[in-house]
Order: sequence, then C-alpha cells, then structure tokens
Amino acid sequence: MVEQKRGVIAPQPRRPERPGPPRAAIMRRRLVALCVLLAALIGLGFAIAGVRDRGPKKTPTVAAAPKPFRIVFPEGFTRVDMASRVRSVAEIAARERRRAPRLGEQAYLAASAGKRFIPGFGRRRLEGFLFPATYQFTGRTTSGQLVAAQLRAFRRNWRTINLAYARSKNLTPYDVLTIASMVEKEAVAPDERPKIARVIYNRLHERMPLQIDATTRYGFHVPGTQSLLQSQLNSDNPYNTRKVVGLPPTPIANPGLASIQAAAHPIAGDWLYFVRKPDKVHHFFTASERAFNDYKNAHGF
Repeated sequence: MVEQKRGVIAPQPRRPERPGPPRAAIMRRRLVALCVLLAALIGLGFAIAGVRDRGPKKTPTVAAAPKPFRIVFPEGFTRVDMASRVRSVAEIAARERRRAPRLGEQAYLAASAGKRFIPGFGRRRLEGFLFPATYQFTGRTTSGQLVAAQLRAFRRNWRTINLAYARSKNLTPYDVLTIASMVEKEAVAPDERPKIARVIYNRLHERMPLQIDATTRYGFHVPGTQSLLQSQLNSDNPYNTRKVVGLPPTPIANPGLASIQAAAHPIAGDWLYFVRKPDKVHHFFTASERAFNDYKNAHGF
C-alpha cells in the first residue's frame, strides 16, 4: 500500500493506448470528404447559373418585314389606265425584290370587270368607283384586294358629299358621279372644276348635247394623242355627246374628291360653252354661241 502524502495526488494508472486506424481507412475518409466538397462546389455553380438565367432576358432578333411598295393612281385614270399602271409598278417590284408580286395587269382587269352592288348606287360597273389615290402593296397583295381597297376609299370619300343640290335638279348619285368624271377629264386648272360642272348642268337643263369630246374618246377607246374621226363624231355611239343628248351611260373615268364635290355643287353662272385657251390650262367660258365661235376663230381652233 502506497502512503499518500498530504497535498500530493497519487499517480493514476495509465490507460492502455488504442491502436490508430489503418492507413487505407484514412485515405478512404479523405476521398469521401473531397467528393463531398466537390459536390458542394458543383451545386453552388448550378445555383449561380440559375440566378443568372432568371435575370432580364434579351428579346430575340426578328428580321424586319420587307418595306411595302406604293402604287399611285392619278385622278382621271380609267380602269384600263389603272391596269397599265399596275403592270408597270409590278415590274419594278419584281426587279427590286427579284420575285414577281401577285399583282398583274390582267388580274387587275379581271378583278375590276363586271358589275357589283355599290351601296347607294345599285349594281354598277366599277368605272368611276375605283378611287384614285396612293395605295401600298406587298408581294402577297392580290388584285382583288387592291380593288377592294379602292372601293372602300370611294365609299369613305363619297360619304362626305352633300347631294341636296343635285337632287333638287333631279340628278341621281350616279348622275353626279358621271358628271364628276367628265369634269375630271376636262379640267386642268383646279378652280375651273365648278365652272365646267355648271356648263354641264346648264346644257342638261336646256336639253342641249353636252359636246364633250372626252366622252366620245372613251366610247371609241381613242387616246388623247389621236384625233377623233368625223365618222366617230357623227355616230350614234351612246358616248358620243356631240350628237346624243344627255349624260353618257357610265362615268368615263375615276374622279377624285375635288371633281365629285364640283359636280355636286357647281358654281352659279349662265355659261353654256367653254373652250381651251392657248395656254392649254385655262378655258374661255361664255353663254353666247357667237362669242364662243368668235373666240375659236380668233385662236385658230
């Protein structure tokens, strides 16, 4: 028995040392720890990428649509003139885009042929209703769609016309449109439209032939660059207003809004005659047949 001195701790028996883990086990533990660390790093990378993906997205780039072409129909063009203009513009479009558009001369003539029901006018041929303006088209636009756009433009503009005065003179809407087409073909100076309309009103009232050669040209398909034959001027063609009293059967062109307004609201005046002045722009107006003939003789007409 060991004697324990006061203030001194007796020595404790030493625990036996445990043997350390084998080296292979240590390597396995380190490998597992490394795999866990790599997995954590990979997961963190996916999380960061997910946050970036949820950020603002860029709008995908879309190719701009081809710029549409324009086709201009001047006031006073006939249906045949418009078909010719369609051919010219379609050829330009084909050269620029290297692809033929669906619009074409024959297709336009077919789309505008025959009669259609026009509100306020009944079933009519489309001459006079193909409103002259600037229209846009693409390679896929059809002639039927172009004609439909012209008819919509006509209805939109026609709604602005007050026909009260024309009705007081027993003229129908179709009569007004027909007069407007003649005004369009005869007037060059814009301010003379209401005067030319008044001459037509006065001659109708007096039951005089209108004697507007533009109607005869239309009836015989004679362009303005050619002279009318005496046989044509003596004919009974319903468009020959040199001989046939009253309005021609249909409009002879497609008038613009200004000529339609003039035909519905002619200016006051007693004129019965007018003749082109030497400047080929303005007209000489008179109520006297003698003054009319004197003016023509003085200027070699």
